[in-house]
Amino acid sequence: MEPTITRREMIRSTAAGAVALAAAPALRQSVAAAEKKLEIIDAHVHIWSGDTKRFPPVAGFNQSDYWFPSYSAEELVAQGRSAGVTRSNLVQMTWYASDHTYILDVIAKDPDHFVGTGVVPAITDIAGPSPDRVMVDLSKGGIYAFRIRGKSTRPPCGDQERWMSHLGYEKMFKAGAEHRLALSFLMGPSDLPEVDRMCGKFPDTPVIIDHFCLIGRRNNFDEAETEALCRMAEHKNVMLKVGAFYAFGAKKPPYLDMLPLIKRVVGAFGAERCMWESDAPLHRAEEGHTFQGSVDIIRKHASFLSEAQKEQILVKTAEDFFFNR
Repeated sequence: MEPTITRREMIRSTAAGAVALAAAPALRQSVAAAEKKLEIIDAHVHIWSGDTKRFPPVAGFNQSDYWFPSYSAEELVAQGRSAGVTRSNLVQMTWYASDHTYILDVIAKDPDHFVGTGVVPAITDIAGPSPDRVMVDLSKGGIYAFRIRGKSTRPPCGDQERWMSHLGYEKMFKAGAEHRLALSFLMGPSDLPEVDRMCGKFPDTPVIIDHFCLIGRRNNFDEAETEALCRMAEHKNVMLKVGAFYAFGAKKPPYLDMLPLIKRVVGAFGAERCMWESDAPLHRAEEGHTFQGSVDIIRKHASFLSEAQKEQILVKTAEDFFFNR
């Protein structure tokens, strides 16, 4: 079994910046023409409010658990704007648990620029609403994906090999297919066989794999893990988030060691099933990771991608699923 990987462990590594273009005026004009203005969509960010009276953490958490005093929607917009990021998918924070009040409030105020990914337990030992009903109710407020932690990325739950062999997960997969709601997996490569099994059983359910399936987290890019991830492209409704570059490989901007993995996964899934993510706010750690650096690895350094493919990854894939509904 792979060790549980926590968000706190991922936040430790982070650095970087953008290189200024020094070129003749004609070359600058050529680059500007090629790099048309894009309204980039960030497929994965976390936000929370410093107003704990209005948006308190759930019982058992307090403000000392927050990574920063706040990382609000306003802070997100201000930091992303300079890199051309205009819309975002807000992923529910741990200390809000299943209370989605904050991201629902942000989405309600500006649904043209914000959507959400929620957290709905598939398994619980208390009487409560069925997870599929909760998914549908939350989708009415602009939450169109639901995060599931893999067996390797959560505390042990007494799972067997088929850790999603439970009615709750089946209900979630069925609701996803019926209502075009995605199940978004934070998992490691060892979890892929079980997700593969469920995708085969529910082929119409949209599935999103977060953060390259954590390949590269141990500073290397294992060929067997990469091949296993690429095989998931055989399921037509599986999408992949391409980002969180601060956490993989050398973990240093400009992230050039990530380019072979990016090339492999885009070759397997196609740009139309890959969506860019910053995984903000981890770029705020004091080592220079920025929105711009995270965008530039796709836009400036991935020379094997066409301009159309870059636009697809940076804008259209997330736009088609999250905003064109």
